[in-house]
Amino acid sequence: MTHTQLSAAASVELVRRHAVQGATLMTILHAIQDEAGYVPDEVVASLAQTLSLSRAEVHGVITYYHHFRSAPPARVTVQLCRAEACRSMGTEALKDHIEGHTGCRFDSGHAEDTELESVYCLGQCALSPSMMINGELHARVTPAKFDRLFAAAQTKVAEVTA
Repeated sequence: MTHTQLSAAASVELVRRHAVQGATLMTILHAIQDEAGYVPDEVVASLAQTLSLSRAEVHGVITYYHHFRSAPPARVTVQLCRAEACRSMGTEALKDHIEGHTGCRFDSGHAEDTELESVYCLGQCALSPSMMINGELHARVTPAKFDRLFAAAQTKVAEVTA
């Protein structure tokens, strides 16, 4: 998926809004991603200059942490917990169902405006298997419940973009 590059002025402004006194690189990256949906490549140089870091250091943090994206997310993002508690409650069978239903594979990038990501604990161990769809937490997910949730997410995205 391609994304629109920010102008130099727009990237500097994005950094300026979030690089407040005492803010750490991690805090700023989270704020930028919360606003833009990802961390655009164009902010790396401005962040490095603002925080007196090298561009390699900033880039290294962005690429090291799985949470940060350097491209816009898919229209529907499914994050499935694959930690031990969820595994014991059938998350691997649910993973297979989700891949078959969506035609996508976990942890392989975007496909057809859908992205499937493995995560390792959403804090819902007693309510497993759990997942997030576009940032919304769901527990005790069955294949049938997933199908309903996924259809609702696709409908919601279609309504927003129409």
